[in-house]
Amino acid sequence: MNHQHHTHKLDSVQPDGHRLRSRWWALGLVAMTGLALTTVGVAAAPAAADAEHAPSTADERPSADDQRGKRDGGKHDNRGSGKDDKKEGRKGARPKGTPIPCDPDALIAAITLANARGGAVLDLAKDCTYLLTADLDGSGLPTITAPITLNGGKHTTIERAAAVDPFRIITVDTGGELTLNKLTITGGQTDSAGGAILVNAGGALTTNHSTVTRNITNASGGGIANNGTARIKNSKIGRNSAGVNGGGITSSGVLEISKSRVHANTAVAVAGVESLGSVRINHSTIVANQAQDTVGGLFIGAGTGIVTDTHITDNHAGEAGGVLANTNTQLTLNSVTIANNTASTARGGGLATNVNAAVVVEDSVIKNNYATIEGGGIYNDAELVLRNTTVTGNQADLGGGVYNTDNGILTLFTTKIVKNIAITDGGGIFNEANGTVVLNTATGTVVIKNRPNNCSGDVPGCAG
Repeated sequence: MNHQHHTHKLDSVQPDGHRLRSRWWALGLVAMTGLALTTVGVAAAPAAADAEHAPSTADERPSADDQRGKRDGGKHDNRGSGKDDKKEGRKGARPKGTPIPCDPDALIAAITLANARGGAVLDLAKDCTYLLTADLDGSGLPTITAPITLNGGKHTTIERAAAVDPFRIITVDTGGELTLNKLTITGGQTDSAGGAILVNAGGALTTNHSTVTRNITNASGGGIANNGTARIKNSKIGRNSAGVNGGGITSSGVLEISKSRVHANTAVAVAGVESLGSVRINHSTIVANQAQDTVGGLFIGAGTGIVTDTHITDNHAGEAGGVLANTNTQLTLNSVTIANNTASTARGGGLATNVNAAVVVEDSVIKNNYATIEGGGIYNDAELVLRNTTVTGNQADLGGGVYNTDNGILTLFTTKIVKNIAITDGGGIFNEANGTVVLNTATGTVVIKNRPNNCSGDVPGCAG
C-alpha cells in the first residue's frame, strides 16, 4: 500500500535546554483518553512528612513494572534489596564518623571544619530532619571541597524549610567528594541547575541507599545536576521537577546508575535522565516520568550510553516517550524492557533514534508502547541493530512496531516483530522510500500477526 507523507525528524534537545522545533510542536499537547500529563511548574516545597524515607512507604511499593518483572521470571527485577545488596553491604561497611546532633547549625559547622581539615566522616542523627533556613551562596549547606561522607540512618533527612528563600541543598565543587549514605535530600528549590544537588566539574557525588525527592529547579536537573562524576547506587531519584531539562537527573559528565529507581519526575523536556556525557545504567528502573515536550524516560544527548538489565516503563512525553538516542551518539541496550511508554503528540513511543546515531538492542523486549503518529515501538532515523529482541503489542498510526525513515538503516537478527497495530499502514514495519530494512530471516527473524499488515514499503523477506 502506497501513501504520500512527509518525514518529520525528531526534535533535538540541546545542551542549553533549547529545542529544534518541528512544526508538530505548534499543535501543543493533545489531550488523550487515559493520559494525564503533569503540568510542570514551581510548587511549594513539601513538608518533612512528605519526604520519602524508606521503601516501606506507599510511594516505594513495587509498581506495575516491578510486577511485570516478576512475571518475566525476575530477569529484570531490580528493587535493590536482594543478595547482591547484602554482599555489597558486608564488603563495604560504612566508616564510623563524628556524631552530629540533630541541629542544622551543628551540621553546617561540621562540614565547614571538614573542608578546612581536608575531609571527614560525619554521622548524622537518626529520626532527625536537619531543617535548613539560610542561603549559603546558593545552597543550604557549605560547598563541599574535600572528601566528606554523610552517614544517615532511619528517617534521617536534610531539608530546606518551606517558608525561606529558595536555595538548593548542597553543591560539590572541584576537589570535593561527597558520599551520602542512607539520607533523604528534599525541598531544594532554585533558579539555577540542580534543585537538590549540583556537582561542578572536578567534583564527585556518590549516593548509597539514599533518596533525592521533591526538589525543584527552574533550570535543569530537578534532582541532580552533574558536571563532574555522579554514582547513584541503590537509591531513589523521584518526584523532582525541572523547568527546562532533566527532571530527575541531568549530567554532562560521567554518570553511573545501579540498582536504583528514577521515577515520577517532571520536566519540560527529558523528565527522567538526561545524559550529555557518558552514562552506564544497570539493574535499575526509569518509570512514570512525564515531559511536556520531548523524552519521558532516558535521553542520550551526546557521547555514549550503556544500559543493561533495566526497565524503562510507563513514561510519557509529547515525542519519544521512552528513550531517545540523539544525533552522533552511541547507545547499547542489553536485557532491557521498554514498555508502556507514550508519545502523546508525535513519534517514537518506546525507542527513538536521530540522524547519525548508532544503536544496538540485544536480548530485550519493546512492548505495549504508543505513538500518535509514527513508530509505536520504535522510530528509527539512524543505524539500528536488533538482536534476539521482541517488538510486540505496540501501536501507532504508521509503523505500529517499527517506523523506519528514508535515512534509517534497520538490521534484525533472531528478532520477532509480532502483534503490533497500525491505524493506517505498516502494522509490523513501515519503511519509507530509500530506507533500508534487513530482516536476516535465516537467523529466525519473523514479522507476523501484525495488523492491518506486516510490512509497508520495501522490506525484503516480509510477507506484507
